[in-house]
Amino acid sequence: MFEPVDAAEVPRFAGSQNFFRLPAVNDLSLLDVALIGVPFDGGTTNRAGARHGPREIRNQSSLIRRINANGVSPFEKLRVADFGDSPVNPINLLDSLKKIEEFFQPVAAAKVIPISAGGDHLITLPILRALGTNSPVGLLHFDAHSDTNDTYFGDNKYTHGSPFRRAVEEGLLDPKRAVQIGIRGSYYRHTDFDFSRACGIRIITMEEFGRRTPDDVIAEALDIIGAGPAYLSFDIDSLDPSIAPGTGTPEIGGFSAREAQGMLRSLRGLNIIGADVVEVAPPFDQSGLTALTGATMMFEILCAIAAGRG
Repeated sequence: MFEPVDAAEVPRFAGSQNFFRLPAVNDLSLLDVALIGVPFDGGTTNRAGARHGPREIRNQSSLIRRINANGVSPFEKLRVADFGDSPVNPINLLDSLKKIEEFFQPVAAAKVIPISAGGDHLITLPILRALGTNSPVGLLHFDAHSDTNDTYFGDNKYTHGSPFRRAVEEGLLDPKRAVQIGIRGSYYRHTDFDFSRACGIRIITMEEFGRRTPDDVIAEALDIIGAGPAYLSFDIDSLDPSIAPGTGTPEIGGFSAREAQGMLRSLRGLNIIGADVVEVAPPFDQSGLTALTGATMMFEILCAIAAGRG
């Protein structure tokens, strides 16, 4: 097992800047979980900056200790390390999608679980192209936006507002095993959610979430997704911008950090084959709070995977 550098021996502001102060490892045969940065925001339609997310999430992850509040110690159960960054092409979107997919293909082939730090939400599509080639996977998606829009600015089909529509169309996601939680805010037109509803995606809006308990919502999500392989995608803008201001498309009225942590801690039994935390944009995050929150959500996802190992 790989262990983080002990903050009682080496202060957090010194030494390694890898995810959770773990070693950098490039041999997949040594890993159960690979922590990966995807520094790409070429799919952003307004405020760019998420390309800088992985570096700052790594930095802020130095503040996280070994065991979560539920007593889960992932580094005792899983072989986890920093697997580096996927290559990207900042001036060519389609080439970036290809590079990201190719980077994740050997990860998928080795049956190593990737937990990725974005990057904008378009990075999920090439990751799913690597993970979902044999059969479509389920989806648990925390977000203010459904990201199932079709085209932007003419006929451009590849933006951070379209990854899950493309993934369904390409047969990578099983929409009847997909749940989106936290959807809210204004929208473009009355038909914005027609695609999701027509193909069977379960949308739990923030308004519905507010009428229920988080435990109840997660219980329904787990029932829908079932025991099959599933991908977990956590957009930082699912959180209220008072908590996570450093993101490209903030929407007021989101989750509290406590609600989000609680839901992630309730995922024992979800068969997670990959996950990401996306849309952390450090240029809008002067205090580092959003990156710290993103790193914390990555850690909780890691703990959920470890808890599922018994």
